[in-house]
Amino acid sequence: MPDTSTLLLFALASLALIVVPGPNLIYIATRSVSQGRRHGVASALGVELGTLVHIGAATVGLSALIASSAVAFDVVRYAGAAYLIFLGIRTIRDTRSDPFAQDAVPAPLRRTFAEGVIVNVLNPKVALFFLAFLPQFVDPADAAAPQIVVLGLTLLAIGVAIDFLWVFAAAAMRGWLQRRPAFLARQRFVTGGIYIALGAGAALTGGRHGR
Repeated sequence: MPDTSTLLLFALASLALIVVPGPNLIYIATRSVSQGRRHGVASALGVELGTLVHIGAATVGLSALIASSAVAFDVVRYAGAAYLIFLGIRTIRDTRSDPFAQDAVPAPLRRTFAEGVIVNVLNPKVALFFLAFLPQFVDPADAAAPQIVVLGLTLLAIGVAIDFLWVFAAAAMRGWLQRRPAFLARQRFVTGGIYIALGAGAALTGGRHGR
């Protein structure tokens, strides 16, 4: 098990990395702004369930396999990019789910939750976090699996806190945005454009920073 000083150092380093916006946080923020706090919470819970998947994968060595194989890494990276682009196109085309319209048909919470899981699971940056960053805090003289679980759950706790800060901050902007018709006329294009830009960026760059 990691000692107190190691755990504290890991927590501080994780916090510094998590607060840098990436696909997960942008997904949470756009859901919170476009569909309100409940959907923001659902998206955050979905994202963090995805983190649990990464913790399990790291524990059994899947993250190491992905990062050691260029082909496997590219498959995951391009799958995640394609899904973000798909979300963007669907958001732009789906006028029925405009959350600011009087006759809006809100997306089901379960779909928002499921999409949060997929966005995180298909985010290779998180898998690489567990491979390149987390092992620096694992003592090779002790059993690795329990240490990975403890460090992963620490990351999860920090992630939940940051995610919910984004949810409440973004949802607080919703009322301000609702009073601006110019934004309402193109809000789905803004939201969809963010998803498409994130997907394109994930496909075209090999950056490994940002949550």
